[in-house]
Amino acid sequence: MAIIKPFCGIRPASGYASKIAALPYDVYNREEATKEVKDKPYSFLRIDRAEVELNTEISSYDKRVYEHAKYKFNEFIDKEYFVIDNKPYLYLYELEMNGNKQMGIVSCTSVDEYLDNKIKKHELTRESKEQDRINHVDYLDANTGPIFLTYRAREDINAIINEYIIDNKPIYDFVSDDNIGHRVWVLDKEDIIENIINCFESVDSLYIADGHHRAASAVKVALKRRKENPTYQGKEEFNYFLSVIFPDNQLNIMDYNRVVKDLNNNNVNELISKISINFDVIKIGQLPYKPSNKSEFGMYVDGNWYKLTAKESIINTDDEVLSLDVAILQNYILEPILNITDPRVDKRIDFVGGIRGLEELERRVNTDMKIAFSMYPTEVKELMDIADANKLMPPKSTWFEPKLRSGLFIHSIK
Repeated sequence: MAIIKPFCGIRPASGYASKIAALPYDVYNREEATKEVKDKPYSFLRIDRAEVELNTEISSYDKRVYEHAKYKFNEFIDKEYFVIDNKPYLYLYELEMNGNKQMGIVSCTSVDEYLDNKIKKHELTRESKEQDRINHVDYLDANTGPIFLTYRAREDINAIINEYIIDNKPIYDFVSDDNIGHRVWVLDKEDIIENIINCFESVDSLYIADGHHRAASAVKVALKRRKENPTYQGKEEFNYFLSVIFPDNQLNIMDYNRVVKDLNNNNVNELISKISINFDVIKIGQLPYKPSNKSEFGMYVDGNWYKLTAKESIINTDDEVLSLDVAILQNYILEPILNITDPRVDKRIDFVGGIRGLEELERRVNTDMKIAFSMYPTEVKELMDIADANKLMPPKSTWFEPKLRSGLFIHSIK
């Protein structure tokens, strides 16, 4: 059973959606976020990353940042850049990238289902990253960043949505600066809302695709509110968090590539010799190599690209995690040869989303890094199988595109 709940959305007023909508807060560092909001007075980053409006000497985690975020949020409401729906609705959010569309249902999902692992996870979270969003949610009394969830696609749900959008016009329809189309419908028919809710009661599980830290933070704020309100009944808004739920067969996972600062005292010939024990190595030359199959990897070092193909002896088909390409790379190259033992914290490694292209890998190696690895994308099925097995994926296993925009939907937890 998957619980979804309508809510009274706080959302952009007519004419403001494209001006307010912003990429998630964690896509940018502080300097990038500050540049992004220049000449964009309505950008939601001014709320999501409120330090962009403060003195650079103030830490991003100073309480003054969260106080300013609350001030800006209230200002957007007071100046009617945002409207507040007076009835609880579901919303539909369609994203289009390169002609491919994915349609999500915007709703609230249950804190208790998260705690009971009916909303399944596949990544660990870091407390330091959680604390920032805990403070942000707590100060604003609102979930401002939706959690990206998925479920195994169902024809009955798709049919309801398709019928609705044929007969109703979107309230927002715009193309963002990165050429992603965004369309939003308010699903305000009570019978249709009830029908969708009933359909989800037959969905076994929801899965976090992206937003593990946002989800964990929302849940910890809810637990804090429960402690502050010991007579809570379970229906209060803080018992739910903002989500966008997409069917799995519409999602697009891109490659999540790796760059490393040094060769761990190996020269290139020594490196290739060691890699050749477990991989077939073919020199490609200067033409970038993008893997076309599982167990294949590209490697860029010393101005040349190489194709690496894992030998059958190291491919573990019996374990959902060890069979992942990111695990093979970590267990047979990054750790034993390059000495990257914990990629979560090791400052010698960085991760580059596939949306940036292989040119970005070359640029990094030619500037601040020494070696890059291009990856074949993890599949949605692999993510779900690992979550079903109550296992965790290696860090930075998935890069979803397109990214959900923040600021289009806000859920008050008051």
